[in-house]
Amino acid sequence: MSSLIAADEAQALLKAMIAGNLPDARGRFGPFGGRYIPETLVPAFERLEQGVAEHLHAEDFQAEFRKELREWVGRPTALTHAPRLSERWGADVWLKREDLAHTGAHKINNAIGQALLAKRLGAKRIIAETGAGQHGVATAAACARVGLPCTVYMGAVDIVRQAPNVDRMRRLGADVVAVESGDKTLRAAIDEALRAWVTDPEGIYYILGSAVGAHPYPYLVRELQSVIGVEARQQMLDQAGGLPDVAFACVGGGSNAIGLFYPMLADDVELIGVEAGGTGDGLGQNAATLATGTPGILQGSYTIILQDDDGQVQETHSISAGLDYSGVGPEHALLQATGRVKYISAKDDEALDALQELCATEGILTALETAHAYAAARDWAQENPGKRILIGNSGRGDKDMPILTQHSVEAGKHAG
Repeated sequence: MSSLIAADEAQALLKAMIAGNLPDARGRFGPFGGRYIPETLVPAFERLEQGVAEHLHAEDFQAEFRKELREWVGRPTALTHAPRLSERWGADVWLKREDLAHTGAHKINNAIGQALLAKRLGAKRIIAETGAGQHGVATAAACARVGLPCTVYMGAVDIVRQAPNVDRMRRLGADVVAVESGDKTLRAAIDEALRAWVTDPEGIYYILGSAVGAHPYPYLVRELQSVIGVEARQQMLDQAGGLPDVAFACVGGGSNAIGLFYPMLADDVELIGVEAGGTGDGLGQNAATLATGTPGILQGSYTIILQDDDGQVQETHSISAGLDYSGVGPEHALLQATGRVKYISAKDDEALDALQELCATEGILTALETAHAYAAARDWAQENPGKRILIGNSGRGDKDMPILTQHSVEAGKHAG
């Protein structure tokens, strides 16, 4: 348990979270969260906060949101039993199939929800950031659905390694802007999107793709993504005959993980988030924020981040573009501090091996991000035989084919 929070305070905060009383009025999850932003963006955030309070849980907005989830996104997504994987692992393995949602990942839940909100708030255009490209694709599709122009900022490194998604975004009508500054990945893309927002805070709505950033974004994204856990929980009861013993989800910023975990916080279910272990434990070799990071401020929020002794935010590494982020959502920081969720990491080679195993046994090509959760779940199953495991299959792996092909070629060269 984090030394930032005493044991009795941690339990009180967890109870408040389960009761729906966090974030508090200041946008904080215990010591984490809040709003650290330029003065020029204060009016935009205040309008957004007011809009969320007015519309998010209003009956007419929820009816419209649920209709789009049902008729356009394709929800509920399936809960799939994995019999051959279960036999190999000696466990009862179930998969929550967000890869079957429209555009191929959980990102669409948040994108359409925020696009509908932007429309109600009178936005003239939408901006977004993306790392693996799935949020960019989802935002482009959602903007086409509601009839708003869309610009997506994407790190130049990610544009190269996620080329299929770049093409999809452009075909869906988005203007994709390559970010050449900073580390040229997700963190740099978020910085660039925030700079763009400052130029027209009244006309622009920023659809942030993960449960990170300044209040109210972590709360807003969690609320929109909780449909994952609500569905999965009921499906486990209906199809598996009971709740899982453990649920796994990959964690970058943390939107799919908080979406799966939040509705199960009050249940007797072990929750494990899996970060990108990259190639090693040193700074710059991984994106395992909660495993190796320290408290600090990143892009509007006080949370756990990867930084050096001088407080300089560090570049990261992961074979998966969507986990390649120097911070994590503040709600995850609190869940780790309370001990309710355990956060571990899986390395690049472990994720690649788990992805191939899933392809061969179940005929599912998962995203490289999600493959980290499979790698950790496999290890857990070996130590806990016969248990029921739920894995959040957050996205499909079509987007990763260039990386997988390159890896196969390089592996072949080494073998030769």
